Amino acid sequence: MTRTPTPTTRQDWLDLLESTRLPAAMWVDGEWAQARGGATLPLVTPRDGSVLVHLPAADEGDVDRAVRGARQAFLDRRWAGLEPRERGEILIRWADLLDRHRDELALLVAMEMGKPVVTARSVELRTTINLIRWYGELADKLMDESPRGRGEAVALVTREPLGVIAAITPWNFPMTLSTFKVPAALVAGNSVVLKPASQSPLSMLRAAELAHQAGVPAGVFQIVTGSGSVTGAALGRHPDVATLTFTGSTDVGKQLLGYAAESNAKPVWLELGGKSPNIIFPDAPDMAKAIETAAWAIHFNSGQMCTAGSRLIVHESVRDTVVAGVVEHLAALRIGDPLDPATQFGPLSSERHRREVLAEVTSGISSGAKLVHGSDSPRTGPGWYVDPAVFVDVDPDSRLAQHEIFGPVLSVLTFSDEESAVRIANNSDYGLGSSVWTADLARAHRMSRAIEAGVVWVNCFEEGDSSVPFGGRKLSGHGSDKSVHGLEKFTALKTTWIALT
Repeated sequence: MTRTPTPTTRQDWLDLLESTRLPAAMWVDGEWAQARGGATLPLVTPRDGSVLVHLPAADEGDVDRAVRGARQAFLDRRWAGLEPRERGEILIRWADLLDRHRDELALLVAMEMGKPVVTARSVELRTTINLIRWYGELADKLMDESPRGRGEAVALVTREPLGVIAAITPWNFPMTLSTFKVPAALVAGNSVVLKPASQSPLSMLRAAELAHQAGVPAGVFQIVTGSGSVTGAALGRHPDVATLTFTGSTDVGKQLLGYAAESNAKPVWLELGGKSPNIIFPDAPDMAKAIETAAWAIHFNSGQMCTAGSRLIVHESVRDTVVAGVVEHLAALRIGDPLDPATQFGPLSSERHRREVLAEVTSGISSGAKLVHGSDSPRTGPGWYVDPAVFVDVDPDSRLAQHEIFGPVLSVLTFSDEESAVRIANNSDYGLGSSVWTADLARAHRMSRAIEAGVVWVNCFEEGDSSVPFGGRKLSGHGSDKSVHGLEKFTALKTTWIALT
């Protein structure tokens, strides 16, 4: 099959948009489906505020249909009964199809949540495709256990699929964060019902159709659309959901724990918010790189990341140099249309989210912190655009330093020694990502052990691949996505003891 050349100009992407079918239904039992009552929700693009499409607003009955279909698919073993190698081969074919449709999927991501299309193609799709392929290649390489040394018995410890897995995922990385969960649950032999964020379901709806084309049987991978308060709650309360995995806000994560308690006490695995410390020591091996990365860590994805480096903790001797460099990088950003390949910084996800972010900037100004870059006013024109904001003289206990703004707002704090750097870094209810810049290997080890976070990057930020786990501590949640460990929450241990006498 000859591949169409990747668009290289804004007009090329607009032309592709004209010829691209936008999903306008849920994916249930291997086909497109509407809500039984006909209710829909408008999908608004942050690019210019226009309505792209109306999608079904699933109610309890729609969710029940999807879960029952997934449960039946699990019970009749149309997927779980395949050899692991066969499941893996299907996942690899799915990854291949996603790669073949990479431009189309990147366009959907850009339109639904405002990510620059070049970033969507080179980062979001790369991670998505690689992770699905990685789990596909892992499928027949997993081993059960048989403890040795038994003379009169054989003991087997096996991991078995749980049944129906519900996954609820956020809008900021609609494909990446869904595939942190879906392929691991599938390769283990489960069925999956996914509820993507109501702001950004298009890319995963198309991905589900491609999964079916790759060979995932009908009912094994379902997608329902709708609001968190109705659709998400129905998934959380459904008694046939064996496990729920969620990435999103802390408040919603707590609600889901409550829904589980109200129903069948299902395990709920949470990856929640963050307020990641990015610590720069004077002996950073490449100070220019540390500064450039600190700017990237707050502007990438328009700051809408749970791991955004929103607390820049800098040694007092280099603060002014670091801040000046960060501001210089942010001031040079190309802010604009996500379909323009030159754009580096797109809009925020919604008008409401922009109001919330700008209100936090206003609050920061009122608190006495000094705003050295950015504004609490929106950028003019259509779409939900802002300028990234940088604050100095931030009180470590203030809202600026403690609250997850989930936008491009950077708080700069200073420290005098290693002990104070650790104290400031751990002064947070969150514990997801963190970073340390130092040329001292012993210090790097000490800091990585002392920082209360699930991930510590040393002399880099937001690095890793499919082979390493990703998860948090404290209010950032529990459990891990990615890697072999990502399978643990989607399987149950079974002990079989066979007497030989």
